Amino acid sequence: MTISHALLKPVLLCLATPLFSGLADDGFVPLFDGSTLEGWVQRGGEAKYSVVDGAIVGETVSRTPNSFLCTERDYGDFVLEYEFKVDEELNSGVQIRSHSSPDYRNGQVHGYQVEIDPDQDPRKHGGVERPRLWTGGIYEEGRRGWLNDLFDNDAARAAFRPGEWNHVKVHAVGDWIRTWLNGVPAADLRDSMTQTGFIALQVHGVGEREGGPWHVRWRNLQIKDLGSHAWHPIFDGKSLQG
Repeated sequence: MTISHALLKPVLLCLATPLFSGLADDGFVPLFDGSTLEGWVQRGGEAKYSVVDGAIVGETVSRTPNSFLCTERDYGDFVLEYEFKVDEELNSGVQIRSHSSPDYRNGQVHGYQVEIDPDQDPRKHGGVERPRLWTGGIYEEGRRGWLNDLFDNDAARAAFRPGEWNHVKVHAVGDWIRTWLNGVPAADLRDSMTQTGFIALQVHGVGEREGGPWHVRWRNLQIKDLGSHAWHPIFDGKSLQG
């Protein structure tokens, strides 16, 4: 059988190969020193970030877009853990493997977001209605939207503790991203679009909504750096070489 050149063009396969340069020690290291915002830079909107009682506090500001407090360095593969507490009126999240560049929507922050979502308003899918509470789900900020919501994960939705400190664990290796909320498995996503990027703390824009300001708090942010992956083509798109 003859394989035409035209049939070869659309096919492209990639292989993940671990890169161990920059691999950190075995243990976790803090992302936040507990007293300053050293190592972080703000992008996007003009929400207020401060340090109060050993926690990073994000405070809403009216008429400003989503705001992000971003790590100065990028991470590839990692285990990330943190605690958060959020006002029930506010949506928030933690960006992972995210980017901001002038050639993408004038620097708009975009990338995976581990959602902080205290919204209990019901959502309907396929005729079934459930309270939202998608904390720990994965949303892609500034690009594709929801990638892994928690509509069918009753246990993870029930694990959220309104008005209290909640613990999140994020495990990202290659194209596999998983999250846990207070020890309960939440999101489980396979997606290879972005392999590295910064981590950021989001304060969602609130427009001109009455009330507020509203707050979200983070503490005990720590990360175990596992290096990174690189994706290499194993097909050149035009021949069977190799």
